[in-house]
Amino acid sequence: MQSNENILSCTEQVRVRFNETDPLGIVWHGHYIVYFEDGREAFGREHGLTYLDIQKAGYVTPIVKSTCEHFLPLKYGETFRIVTTFINSVSAKLIYRYELFNQEDQLVCSGETIQVFLDNNGGLCLYNPDFFQAWKDKMGL
Repeated sequence: MQSNENILSCTEQVRVRFNETDPLGIVWHGHYIVYFEDGREAFGREHGLTYLDIQKAGYVTPIVKSTCEHFLPLKYGETFRIVTTFINSVSAKLIYRYELFNQEDQLVCSGETIQVFLDNNGGLCLYNPDFFQAWKDKMGL
């Protein structure tokens, strides 16, 4: 169940590095998941929900599901933007949606990740941790 009362997103500019390309000169498909992480980290810095904040509160958030659809290639030296959107859910999880756009503003790739909360003992949290609920309240979610 999702709620879209308030949409939080972040945009990050990235340049394709040489080591991210395959012999054909295009970005190897596995790097798109790394770009998703770049988007999550930028989102966390902008909206006050970084991995360090989560760790400081006594939790970790492993990814339990990821999807990635490719539409156009990216090549070495190109810049692109990652739009990362937080999808609000009543469940104790972090859902992020990603859209990567090339310099011509064409959609290159889209995807989603789902992360769950584990406490310091590795236990799955069935309810929003207090710090996360406080963040959601502060953000109007």
